[in-house]
Amino acid sequence: MKKIVVKFGGSSLASAQQFQKAGEIIRENEGRRFVVPSAPGKRFSDDTKVTDLLYECYALAEKGEPFTEKLAEVKERYYEIIKGLGLTLSLEKEFETIAQQFQEHAGTNYAASRGEYLNGIVMAEYLGFEFVDAAEVICFDNEGVFLPDKTDRVMAKRLAKLEKAVIPGFYGARADGTVQTFSRGGSDVTGSLVARAIKADLYENWTDVSGFLVADPRIINNPEVITTITYKELRELSYMGATVLHEDAIFPVRTEGIPINIKNTNAPHDPGTLIVANTSLQPKYTITGIAGTKDFVAINIEKDMMHSEIGFGKRVLEVFENNGVSFEHVPSGIDTMTVFVKQNTFQEKEQEILSQLQRSCQPDSIDLESNLALIAVVGRGMKSTRGTAGRIFSALAHANVNVKMIDQGSSELNIIIGVTNSDFQAAIKAIYDIFVTIQL
Repeated sequence: MKKIVVKFGGSSLASAQQFQKAGEIIRENEGRRFVVPSAPGKRFSDDTKVTDLLYECYALAEKGEPFTEKLAEVKERYYEIIKGLGLTLSLEKEFETIAQQFQEHAGTNYAASRGEYLNGIVMAEYLGFEFVDAAEVICFDNEGVFLPDKTDRVMAKRLAKLEKAVIPGFYGARADGTVQTFSRGGSDVTGSLVARAIKADLYENWTDVSGFLVADPRIINNPEVITTITYKELRELSYMGATVLHEDAIFPVRTEGIPINIKNTNAPHDPGTLIVANTSLQPKYTITGIAGTKDFVAINIEKDMMHSEIGFGKRVLEVFENNGVSFEHVPSGIDTMTVFVKQNTFQEKEQEILSQLQRSCQPDSIDLESNLALIAVVGRGMKSTRGTAGRIFSALAHANVNVKMIDQGSSELNIIIGVTNSDFQAAIKAIYDIFVTIQL
């Protein structure tokens, strides 16, 4: 029998009705024996996620203001689910502990984690599975740094004794027992850690879309679904803003060669997107996906004979490093070097960085261009297809989009294009049309 880890997102567990859908999915396949739930998400567009309610509740507690009314909203959400599922479960002891911990200022990490913790208890009761508190099996050091090897050892030992278990997503604990969370969306990471620990055959990530889309549906109307994507391709797209899966969720399963299947709780028989280490399957289109992010600054540095000055690039990048600003791309020429950085982080240290560049590198000139966007065109099919870059430029020219930068890695897996913020959507539409729409 296959071992399958299933993770359900907040929208998949927002109500008793959604819980029932998840339950049907789990029971449909005997291999689905390890379940990772998120906290209840929005039931409708104007609703509030339970995690956000908990943040609001704890903020009141920190100020010394009454928070029982806000905590009652959280309690109501869970009892609505419990009643809808026909369970007799009581969470009174858990809520008493939460109220006490809030009064004692246990921290925002603790507050945020209680959504998953409580949902894990409900899910375990509903399924008849064992409940495993993530704080007992996901390890951080006392500085809050995640410990992957220790986590794998502890979790593998604990889960080896269990046939079926529910492990809440999003959090773990430091050595002293203090609760520590991953960043938002971290339940995806928990799911991949569980998959690695039990040497799963498949990690299913259930959400509210039928897989990973070729482009952002807010820009492209009804974009195509990606049927198969490699870890490397997904990493590139996630880094540039595609957000179906937390980008750190890739690493634990990648080391074990475990595929991830992105599936839709509301359309469970849709194939979704399969994420794999490698595949001989050719993508349907030359490109696999398009993603991008706005608001970058380009720092253009010019100096005669730059190419022959040993250590010039190192000195430039050290200035950014010393100011805590990470760079995104560094295209260069014989006498020019451009550094792309996020606009908000750069502008906080703008004058310090510029003066330090002047002193350290003595350039002939430094020019700045702001309000730029970077777009990644990603696809394993580009390597074996001639003229991909030419088609991109042709499409952008036809859409009257001025290209500010182009950068292609040696792997030929992606091409990064810089355009103005105002041309961002037009550029993505043009690229999608030339590679996808005309082939439909």
